[in-house]
Amino acid sequence: MTEKLSDTARKTVLEPLLKDGWTLDEDRDAISKTFKFDDFTEAFGWMTRAAMWAEKWDHHPEWSNVYNTVEVTLTTHDVDGLSSLDAKLARKLDTL
Repeated sequence: MTEKLSDTARKTVLEPLLKDGWTLDEDRDAISKTFKFDDFTEAFGWMTRAAMWAEKWDHHPEWSNVYNTVEVTLTTHDVDGLSSLDAKLARKLDTL
């Protein structure tokens, strides 16, 4: 069962993500990041690869795409806030 990040885990897990361009939305208890690509095809290809991981881990991002830009927000609706699944998916998105 997934649990909301504890205060200790939050510091350990979120700090590296925030240094890597993710931002914290404290009102929603979510993290967000904007990814930019050369063109629409690159952006869509990245989204396709990301979707495979999201489906594999049964944890799906909130996202939108306009041409070469993909805006991603991660939160775990089941726990009404951030969980380890959000950090795991954020790290994977950064490596794709």
